Amino acid sequence: MKPIIRVVIAVLVLGIGTLRAEESHLPRATPESQGVSSKAILDYIETANREVNSMHSFMLVRHGKVVAEAWWEPESADKPHILWSLSKSFTSTAVGFAVTEGKLSIDDPVLKFFPMDAPEKPSDNLRAMRVRDLLTMNAGHQDELNWREQSDWAKAFLAHPVPHKPGTHFRYNTPATYMLSAIVQKVTGQTVLDYLTPRLFDPLGIETPVWETSPQGISIGGYGLYLRTEDIANFGQLYLQKGKWNGKQLIPLSWIEMATSKQVSNGSNPDSDWDQGYGFQFWRCRHGAFRGDGKDGQFCIVLPEQDAVVAITAHTGNMQAELNVVWDKLLPAFQDSPLPEDPTAGEALEATIAKLKSSR
Repeated sequence: MKPIIRVVIAVLVLGIGTLRAEESHLPRATPESQGVSSKAILDYIETANREVNSMHSFMLVRHGKVVAEAWWEPESADKPHILWSLSKSFTSTAVGFAVTEGKLSIDDPVLKFFPMDAPEKPSDNLRAMRVRDLLTMNAGHQDELNWREQSDWAKAFLAHPVPHKPGTHFRYNTPATYMLSAIVQKVTGQTVLDYLTPRLFDPLGIETPVWETSPQGISIGGYGLYLRTEDIANFGQLYLQKGKWNGKQLIPLSWIEMATSKQVSNGSNPDSDWDQGYGFQFWRCRHGAFRGDGKDGQFCIVLPEQDAVVAITAHTGNMQAELNVVWDKLLPAFQDSPLPEDPTAGEALEATIAKLKSSR
């Protein structure tokens, strides 16, 4: 059976099983009312469907309103999706809450939280490793750690060689994010999942999130979180709004700015969205944007200059191509003022759906 795409643009509902506006936390609006061309959105969907193998879902938020959303079956609006490393940005947020509440500092040494798990004679570099270094993927490691094969993941991390001075060598490091999760659990007595529930998930309307755990019962942190597409969009909108939600400052502006700004360099290719710098478990992007992302094409892209958020789930082997379609097709569609409504948007959308059905 060929996949079926379900697409919603504003109140034009084509297909079944989509969210009604009154059921969603984010309001809906027509693309043109928010200064976005419907035709450009359709061009994006068609191009992404053709060039990204394969798209699972897409949601575009402009000025705080959902203007387009799409699901490729068997995915749906209510179905949680694995986030892979996009989970890291949520772990960073948990650290931000814990710092705000005075439970730890980003300049605390990592060994402070694991006195019983440290090697008998820790190296100078291990002693120098701080929470900040875990957040920025500058822990000092060179080789990948096969941590999931170990009985105790924290002990395995602390026993792993640290040949570089922490803070001087970028090395993407999922075990480092696990250690952040473990630290949050140490200082709060709760898993990151439980700790974030009243502080982040409940306020954003994120229902029944699921986060896989280690053998020690610690939220994995670096991956393992399952959320719906709109949950991803809500998270991005919170960061776009500088930590404010429904008039309440959930996360301090200072943390948002630190987490999403370039804390460390990680490459020199101007055409790569993986070489634009790294914050606190957030990537910097071209075009003044930042994002959380995960394996196979899971994205939460925040575009402050356009006042927009793009949430995508997928299963692709080329995540740069996935981002390129956003830059090439969506970025030019944003206008500073509302556009005339397009009376043919519904017909064009139906035609796009028919084409996608026949081509996949």
